[in-house]
Amino acid sequence: MLLIKNAKVVVGEYLEALSLLEKDLTIITDILINDEGFIEKIEKNINSHTNNNTIQIIDANFNYVIPGIIDPHTHMRDPGLSYKEDFLSGSKACAKGGITTFLDMPNTIPNTVTENILNEKRENSKNRSYVDYGFHFGGSRKDNSIEISKVKNSVASTKLFLNMSTGDMLVENIETIENIFKNSKLISVHAEDEKVDNAIEFADKFKTPLYLCHLSKRTEVESLRKAKQNGIKIYGEVTPHHLFLSQEDRNDSTTKELLLRMKPELKSKDDNLALWEALKDGTIDTIGTDHAPHNLEEKMKSPTFGIPGVENSLELMLLGVKENRITLYKLIELMCKNPAKIFNISKKGEIKIGNYGDLVIIDTDNVYTINNKDVISKCGWTPYHSMKTGGTVISTILRGNIVYNNNSFYDIKGKEIKYL
Repeated sequence: MLLIKNAKVVVGEYLEALSLLEKDLTIITDILINDEGFIEKIEKNINSHTNNNTIQIIDANFNYVIPGIIDPHTHMRDPGLSYKEDFLSGSKACAKGGITTFLDMPNTIPNTVTENILNEKRENSKNRSYVDYGFHFGGSRKDNSIEISKVKNSVASTKLFLNMSTGDMLVENIETIENIFKNSKLISVHAEDEKVDNAIEFADKFKTPLYLCHLSKRTEVESLRKAKQNGIKIYGEVTPHHLFLSQEDRNDSTTKELLLRMKPELKSKDDNLALWEALKDGTIDTIGTDHAPHNLEEKMKSPTFGIPGVENSLELMLLGVKENRITLYKLIELMCKNPAKIFNISKKGEIKIGNYGDLVIIDTDNVYTINNKDVISKCGWTPYHSMKTGGTVISTILRGNIVYNNNSFYDIKGKEIKYL
């Protein structure tokens, strides 16, 4: 059993009733996680002595305790590209960043587009992750809709590429796209510019829920907002790099011109502003890192698209809280509650009795400067080098197990997640 004492917890349920929509209401409480890994009690002054159980105690020292972060969009490069990243190194970086669950994309080698390949990927990942994980399945240009129908209830979504990206999984044939939509539980789509509107049209036609990955432009946000107003079941994601970085940052030096390349590319500061506005008003639903590492040698040789992100996503978003761009409650909604709800992830995303004890202790007073030398990811660099954080992850707890605490890592406890 694990008992967390003196936890400062954001209580969002009371916000509307008290008309405190721009503020975070907090309580100080203890949290008890039982031996099965579930939250058993949330109350003040929980007794730390029992007759039959040994209780491990962590004093949160009145720091914030939030639900474990769920990153719905990662590329752990494993199998096939594991020299860039693998499940072990990538999940370790997640633990350092407060991420207790990540969803991995299908453009590994081979592409995850058949049930057999998915099962091989599952076997390859067992006992190799510090945190929990799940998989997205891939839509194929060869029309793998039969394979999709076989696995759709055991994966987070079907990932469909309507624009070219790493992995050569672009699907252009209209009939194939329609079959993929008809046979999927949820479509996660890489769509840019007019392809966003195309994806929305397919979602509306086939009544398939749609998740728009890594939105980067004001016009894309406007399309999402309009679709929601029209009653389409649709969700939007944004990455920290599209919030905090722009074309101006990329053009700042020759080195950054090579390092700060990804799909979609960085946009204007006005687009940054539009994304922040859409976070605040609820148009955008989630933060996904699109963690897609390449090593420095590759990045510096020629334009190579993809950057790492899991280590710093929470601490950067805390900067958004510190700058009053969003509240901490909104951050929790975007990074914990909404991903669990959208992808039907069981017993995660909220601090409540009966949920898994996936928790992160953060110190919002302890800000620091991000540095390449501290990177855990196998790629060994970060696009946020020299940027300030809005706080520090102290501890990451997975189902009542401490997996990270004050720059130390503990036992590998990650498992594949279940869906509702």
